[in-house]
Amino acid sequence: MGEASREGGGEPPPAPRRPPTPTWALPAEPDPRRWWALVVIAIAQLMVVLDASIVNIALPSAQRDLGMSDANRQWVITAYTLAFGGLLLLGGRIADLVGRKKTFMIGLVGFAIASGLGGAATGSGLLFGARALQGAFAALLAPSALSLLTTTFTIGKERSKAFGIYGAIAGGGAAIGLIAGGLLTQYLNWRWCLYVNVPIAVVAFIGAAVFLRDRPERGRVSLDVPGVVLGCGGLVAIVYGCSEAEPRGWGDGLVLGLLVGGVALLGVFAWWQSRARHPLLPLHIVRNRNRGGAFLTMGLAVIGLFGMFLFMTYYLQTVLGYSPVKTGVAFLPMVVAIVVGSTQISARLLHRIPPRFLMAPGAVLASVGLFTLTFLTAEPAYVSHVLPAMLLVGLGMGLTFMPVMATATSGVAPHDSGVTSATVNTAQQVGGSIGTALLNTIATSTSAAYIADHLADAARRGGALGFTPAVREGIVKSGVVHGFTVAIGVGSAIMLLAALVAGLMVNGRAPTQDRAPAADSAESADAAA
Repeated sequence: MGEASREGGGEPPPAPRRPPTPTWALPAEPDPRRWWALVVIAIAQLMVVLDASIVNIALPSAQRDLGMSDANRQWVITAYTLAFGGLLLLGGRIADLVGRKKTFMIGLVGFAIASGLGGAATGSGLLFGARALQGAFAALLAPSALSLLTTTFTIGKERSKAFGIYGAIAGGGAAIGLIAGGLLTQYLNWRWCLYVNVPIAVVAFIGAAVFLRDRPERGRVSLDVPGVVLGCGGLVAIVYGCSEAEPRGWGDGLVLGLLVGGVALLGVFAWWQSRARHPLLPLHIVRNRNRGGAFLTMGLAVIGLFGMFLFMTYYLQTVLGYSPVKTGVAFLPMVVAIVVGSTQISARLLHRIPPRFLMAPGAVLASVGLFTLTFLTAEPAYVSHVLPAMLLVGLGMGLTFMPVMATATSGVAPHDSGVTSATVNTAQQVGGSIGTALLNTIATSTSAAYIADHLADAARRGGALGFTPAVREGIVKSGVVHGFTVAIGVGSAIMLLAALVAGLMVNGRAPTQDRAPAADSAESADAAA
């Protein structure tokens, strides 16, 4: 009957052809020097991450030395974040265009030169310019580092281990910066917070020349100039608006204009990317559910984390009276917890369980740690409140950052790895800028209201005699701490939102151990074509 059926109906239709697997998605021969390459990438990434915070502790000394005004001192921080956050997408696409290893090494040289200029600054203008130059080269260096990691480690447990180390650096770099800044400022001077980058960059440059390997992508990428103007302009406007919200307030005309203008530019940027022949940020990168969820999780988590760094630094120094070095050492347990969470838990479990089963519990753990800090008072409470909170936040961030970065860069074609890595860094940078400005505004306004109410109440109760300076000082200190706890409570809620986003949006499976992660359908079709 089967024979008759074949004779009557002819040959059965051939099975549909599956598109060929793109060559970049096939397992590559492992580079025997890949672990040394990871060391080089880690050194460079640590330099970039800690430089965002190492200058914070040195800022008071630099202000006195260079005669900066209170109004202008913020530009030591703002110049770096503006250039870094605003130029990341451009830096990532340049890495795709001219080669990741080449841009990595150029970024190291430029960052070292800018750091030397900043350390030798004789006036505030030169320091501001050097910090902006640092940020510009960091925008070239950071996405190159992450994309090199993505293309070097593509298979199984090795990828998990590599991203575990990278995630530990991403989460703990800011705290390490506080430790290093305290030591350098107290025992040398503030200039060494910038000079220290020069020998680090030299070591990383030599290591990059010897150990890094990159496969250039020919003919796949062109620079989208309108996209650069729209995307980078929108990011600069938003980051600058957030930085100006701290001294001016969110209702200020300049702040509102920058934020609204930045959002409008990014809206036009998104429209243009859907029509550009060679878009700066191909929309299939952010439309992917898992990748988009990872970007959003990163941005939300960093809001709460950066707020904690800011308030705990002030709490330890102004309320508890810690020295810069002691303040930096007080953050050390959190760094250890981040390293443990990234390298000993996330790296071991990522290839066994779906990434959201690490991201969501990690963000919940960090949220609980932040919530613990809402019970702080003006009384010394490092052991009872601060230390447990830091351990919880550190462990939670270690569980979160590593799978976020691994998921965000998973299944990306090499010709898009630079701009994808830049988008991860952009989410982190913009989240940090928004978080610092938003939570600081909440803290200062809440503190001001608390102090005004309690001073008025003390004056009423004191009658004609008024109240003593000691009573006033106690009220002010309590008010400052109250503002911190309210703002950290908001950060805890935002961290909980990050957990919700990770749990609902990121639905990818555990990556397999014997092949590279599958690409988006859009990327596969593009590669097959």
